[in-house]
Amino acid sequence: MQDLHTKMIQLPLPGHQTEIRVRGFHLDVYRHVNNARYLEFLEEARWHYFDEAGLMPLLATAGCGMAVINIDISYRRSAGFGDDLLITTAFSKVQARKVEVSQTITLKNTGQTVVQAQVVFVAFDLDSNRAISFPAVIQQRFAALLQSEVSRK
Repeated sequence: MQDLHTKMIQLPLPGHQTEIRVRGFHLDVYRHVNNARYLEFLEEARWHYFDEAGLMPLLATAGCGMAVINIDISYRRSAGFGDDLLITTAFSKVQARKVEVSQTITLKNTGQTVVQAQVVFVAFDLDSNRAISFPAVIQQRFAALLQSEVSRK
């Protein structure tokens, strides 16, 4: 039997997918999703992915956190009230001290790209609040997720 911490996570599609419907409170005075809301959508999708990948308990047990140090976001088109958005989240780069996550928001019904983003995280110790390398068990989980995503593309 494989160790729970090192088993390969099998994903049904390249990356993890989260759906969000645009509601009235997501809109700005121009009646489309405000640029800052997309950051919230992306964060929500990352939390879903990290939860389903079993990362949160591993991080908590290790006393380790992940802090965003860079977000590169490109807005391609607007989304409006009632649009169903599909957010794809996948690890794109894994290193000992940092990981990169690629995210794309598309309109579910047309597949048109709304937003593309690259998010970089570093590991930090929850007690000292200092940057550290990710513990080995977490690096193994990241590597398994990355490999699963690469093999399914």
